[in-house]
Amino acid sequence: MALRVVIAEDEAIIRLDLKEILEEEGYEVVGAASRGEEAIDLIRNLRPDLAILDVKMPGRDGIEVASELSQESICPVVILTAFSQRSFVEQARDAGVLAYLVKPFQASDLVPAIELARARFQERVALEQEVSNLSDKVERATRQLETRKLLDRAKGILMDRDSLSEPAAFEFIQKTAMDTRSTMAEVAQRVISGELSP
Repeated sequence: MALRVVIAEDEAIIRLDLKEILEEEGYEVVGAASRGEEAIDLIRNLRPDLAILDVKMPGRDGIEVASELSQESICPVVILTAFSQRSFVEQARDAGVLAYLVKPFQASDLVPAIELARARFQERVALEQEVSNLSDKVERATRQLETRKLLDRAKGILMDRDSLSEPAAFEFIQKTAMDTRSTMAEVAQRVISGELSP
């Protein structure tokens, strides 16, 4: 299946040339825009595999559009510009741009930039997923630890106050949780606050 691309370039001639080059290289151009706002709408609606944005466009520029797309993780972005100054490159990088092409460019420059942007985007998405999974695991482990602490404290109170053995204290908490359709942590909290005893 051909890679689906949206182009945003305010100069019609460059936009048409770019479309032609992309199609010759086997990419499918699914949308083209001349303004930044139009590009964002197109990209959000079409969900392409890649966006190629000119830096200087009427309305919102390519850097602003790239930044918004990067935050939403819709697709990788290649910036196309006549400017090669370090400040532009740094702005593009900070906006989440994954490849940078300086005009005039050749078809032989475009394909590697596209493939590099796609590979970097896939790595970033995989990394974000990994971080999210790790965060979930840490959150679950933290909740389990907090529950364990509550249970130990409640068992200690039941053992001291009500002279229950540790297994009997645990059984009381477990049975009360089942009977009241509560979590063991909720029951333990009620024991600790003094509102529940055998």
